[in-house]
Amino acid sequence: MEYFAAYNDVLCETALFSGIAAESYETLLSCLGARIASFKKGEPIVAAGRPVLSLGILLSGAAQAARDDIAGNRHILAAFEPADVFGESYAAAGAENLSVEVTATQNASALLIPYARMMRGCKNACGFHAKLIENLMGILAQKNIQLNQKLEHLSRRTTRDKLLSYLMAQAQRQGSRYFRVPFNRQELADYLLVDRSALSNELSKLRAEGILEFYKNEFKLLL
Repeated sequence: MEYFAAYNDVLCETALFSGIAAESYETLLSCLGARIASFKKGEPIVAAGRPVLSLGILLSGAAQAARDDIAGNRHILAAFEPADVFGESYAAAGAENLSVEVTATQNASALLIPYARMMRGCKNACGFHAKLIENLMGILAQKNIQLNQKLEHLSRRTTRDKLLSYLMAQAQRQGSRYFRVPFNRQELADYLLVDRSALSNELSKLRAEGILEFYKNEFKLLL
């Protein structure tokens, strides 16, 4: 049997287990057939070209979802930190040939939960399943909102406008003018679909204009 208690602090932070008591996690996850897996930096957690049968919760490290186009350009779709849920949309859709890959960007561990086991309940009639499904629907809705926000960033005409749109959204999301983003410069450029040099130039201009301060992936909006 997997031992999940060591990760209770992380699991308490995930939206999937909202409203479920921590002392119930061991029973719940055993009932669902969940397992913990470890991944080295650069290793796929969810591999492109394979069916997605489980959703995941990142327990440690960091990961990104990305797609490589036919020309070899990398498009970062999302970044994941501990307690984040990933793969749920593809598991729910029954995707047979995934074009997106979720890759560990640091050494990482993840909790993998078979989607079918979650949705069909169990013979013991555990009361957890209805709450899990309710939480999952909330996560799917929130991810849809985040996708719309990203489309709003990308719809801006210039690199400067895309960058400011993203940074202001991050400040609002984190509730502070001081905030951090889950990307380095190249990753942020890939996420916003802009040239890295152009992105760096715009960051320098914004700092010179007194609009922004930053150090690596930590930012302060001065607007």
